[in-house]
Amino acid sequence: MDNATIARKLNNYATYLEGEDTNVYRVRAYRRAAATVLEQKRPLAELIHEKGRAGLEELPGIGPSLAYTIEGLVRTGEFRTLRPDAGHIDPERLLTSLPGIGRQLARTLHDRLGITTLEEMERAAHDGRLAQVGIGPKRLRGLIDALAGRLRRSRLPEPIQGEPSVAALLAIDEEYRRHAEGDMLPRVTPRRFNPQHEPWLPLYVANRDGWRFRALFSNTALAHRLGKTNDWVVIAFHDGFNSGQRTIVTETRGDLRGLRVVRGRERECRQYYQEHTSAPVRPDPAA
Repeated sequence: MDNATIARKLNNYATYLEGEDTNVYRVRAYRRAAATVLEQKRPLAELIHEKGRAGLEELPGIGPSLAYTIEGLVRTGEFRTLRPDAGHIDPERLLTSLPGIGRQLARTLHDRLGITTLEEMERAAHDGRLAQVGIGPKRLRGLIDALAGRLRRSRLPEPIQGEPSVAALLAIDEEYRRHAEGDMLPRVTPRRFNPQHEPWLPLYVANRDGWRFRALFSNTALAHRLGKTNDWVVIAFHDGFNSGQRTIVTETRGDLRGLRVVRGRERECRQYYQEHTSAPVRPDPAA
């Protein structure tokens, strides 16, 4: 198990404990440990092989209890703690820590949509899947706000690899919206949410920094319901080896309010705006 995976598991458990109203110092201890693991230049598996659990306890913020947990992750892949009743994250119990989510709805989210973490819940909130289980616009807005607050505190500054830079994504986003506004792009006919079969969706294809990009306005149910079909931009990319996609939106809350943001890479966007523009970005409260 690599360091990034170990850090993510520690951080996920901290988020779970936070929802359980656990002692705040215990939550912070797991988050500090996750950050420490992520900062290490060598795999912890090598450290454990050389020095055992004692080598982990030499790292800042890693005491005997956390060393036991990390050693278990490396050697067995299992998340174990010294507390007999701890270590297991109940997905349904985690989801009920969100406002408006009861036990029955949590079970439905888990069984029908396969949601087990807050990160998966946030993705489902933004891609329209929550409507499938009867979550309406008002409750959805409350969930999005609650998830943003919880995850802003828990996200690790894990470097994004195998993706274009934030600068490249924001540049493609700006070019796409400018060309679309000037009616300079071909239009495709989406099959969903288009009863008249009209070719309304502008398509932009470009190459930049070794990546091939394909940009379109979002055509999800949520984008239509919230009136964001001319704001949310979905950019797919590939370089022959790596591929993926990101959604760029105009942020509506926090210190990035009013700026274009790559969902899932907000921390990098914040740094980009602070270093390359005069945009009024306030300090990150979670830093």
